[in-house]
Amino acid sequence: MIGRPATFLMDAETAHGVSINGLKTGGIKGGKCHNDPRLSQSIAGLEFPNPVGVAAGLDKNAEVPDALLNLGFGFTEVGTVTPLAQEGNPKPRIFRVVDDEAVINRLGFNNQGHEAAFQRLKSRAQNGLVGVNIGANKESADFTKDYALGIEKFYAVASYFTANISSPNTPGLRDLQARDQLAELLSRILEVHAAKADEHGRYVPVFLKIAPDVSEAELDDIVEEVLDKKLDGIIVSNTTLDRTALRKPNKETGGLSGKPLHERSTIMLAKTRQRAGKDLPIIGVGGVHNADSAAAKFEAGADLIQLYTGMIYEGPTIANMINRGLSRKLDGLGLTHIRQLRDRKLQEWAARSLG
Repeated sequence: MIGRPATFLMDAETAHGVSINGLKTGGIKGGKCHNDPRLSQSIAGLEFPNPVGVAAGLDKNAEVPDALLNLGFGFTEVGTVTPLAQEGNPKPRIFRVVDDEAVINRLGFNNQGHEAAFQRLKSRAQNGLVGVNIGANKESADFTKDYALGIEKFYAVASYFTANISSPNTPGLRDLQARDQLAELLSRILEVHAAKADEHGRYVPVFLKIAPDVSEAELDDIVEEVLDKKLDGIIVSNTTLDRTALRKPNKETGGLSGKPLHERSTIMLAKTRQRAGKDLPIIGVGGVHNADSAAAKFEAGADLIQLYTGMIYEGPTIANMINRGLSRKLDGLGLTHIRQLRDRKLQEWAARSLG
């Protein structure tokens, strides 16, 4: 789903498949990569050449991670992958909301399963940071076991892990954000993680991806568990079920992404930063489409950002466009590093209501 003019003549899911094929064949290019050492940083023990990443969902089956990195992204995230292959929800299940530059999806973790993604990642020919977003099969009798299996399967090939408990399209999945269930999930994940770290002699960071629709009380519990279990960071946020930011009513069910998600997800990001303190890495996601929307995430407390829907509307040059814009913003503010942009408007964003 990359590039607007031609792909918008197709239905959204067909366009996504065409775009993946274009990345595979080299037909989609992002132009000359923007390299600015002021945008590079070390987060969770990983060296990021720039802070702009691809969110999970675009490359579900790890088919094109290196092609995405070659578009100028500092990192990319494959998945969500589940232990067993599954079809996901019935089609149609992706819907453009063009007037708002948004997308609604109810895909339901459609993917080819652990083994297919693992074999592709195992055979990668180049370096670069590739995270693995892990989830649970819809029909699984034990969701927490599925996440543990993801850690076990991909430990040798993942730059980092994201435990995705925030998709609205798998029944019961968001229940894992409740404190008792989250504590059990994280304990099980980290038990397997510790064993694999010893086996492989290297440490792979683990992030938790949360929804923008949790209450502030629920956010309190989530952050407390993340800090208690010493997780490596939080990704804020997944898609929203809220529709109030849309210009026109839309009855399609599923998660909303794109520009209308920016404000809500950025408020949630700032509230998460307030609770987490200054040291916990946070990746900001939701509505990033240009340098200004990216900068807002940093100012609200993000260390890194990710995008997906923005690429649908802006095209494959978006990473370089944003990175160039961030460099100009640093110039304009007289800053010497992207780190200095973080938290500049934290209190302002955190004071806003989620509605």
